Amino acid sequence: MSCRVFILSDHTGITAGSIARALLAQFPHQDFALEEHPFLDDRKKLSAVAEQIESLLLAGIPPLVFSSIVDGDSRALLKEKSGGRLFDIFQAFTPGLEELLGVAASPVAGHLHGIGNADLYIERIRALDYAIIHDDGGITKNYAKADTILIGVSRSGKTPTCLYLALHNGLQAANYPLVDEDLEAARLPALLQEHRGKLVALTIDAAQLHRIRQQRRPGSRYSSLEQCQWEVHQAEALFRKYRIPVIDTTAISIEEIATRITTEIMQDMY
Repeated sequence: MSCRVFILSDHTGITAGSIARALLAQFPHQDFALEEHPFLDDRKKLSAVAEQIESLLLAGIPPLVFSSIVDGDSRALLKEKSGGRLFDIFQAFTPGLEELLGVAASPVAGHLHGIGNADLYIERIRALDYAIIHDDGGITKNYAKADTILIGVSRSGKTPTCLYLALHNGLQAANYPLVDEDLEAARLPALLQEHRGKLVALTIDAAQLHRIRQQRRPGSRYSSLEQCQWEVHQAEALFRKYRIPVIDTTAISIEEIATRITTEIMQDMY
């Protein structure tokens, strides 16, 4: 039976969600059913969720509760209603930091993901615009401005990784899909060869690619296992030929793909 998990926040819930998932991932044999409740920024909304948590406790179905809510009264209400099953993310770390720093915290809801740094906000918006415009090889004339260019077969994870790099790292990431003509020729398109130093290749297990494509175009040649196997084989041979760094996206998250690009690959590029 799945364990119910509530992720609560008075802002976006990104912090609470990320920490909760990282912790729960340590229990791979347990099933979790996650419910995210962002923007609990008034007493009425918070009370409704708190009553739901309490009702589950009374019914003998105790959930886990992860909270990044800042307001002290709201946190007290959650602690009361959750029967001691509350993981208060700020309370876990703030007292120790206050003691070490010798100053009291001044919590502000949403401060971590806010736009207090206007330059950083603008940088990320520009990077997002770049990723959208340069998605799927649609426009290639501005590749000189790219921080990185992801290449790979269709549905190997290029688009979501580019968007993540833009939103979380402010990086201008373009992506280019390798099509049959590129793979049959066994060479990089000329427009990519000009920017080989920025290329990062994504690959994926052919069986996994087949499953993904079947959801998009079931029964088509594009989604057939044979086509997927051929494309992956040809693409990986191309990556080896040009010594392009490769990330296997089969069993890792978009967050991990992006982190590997920024920490393992781009550092070597520059």
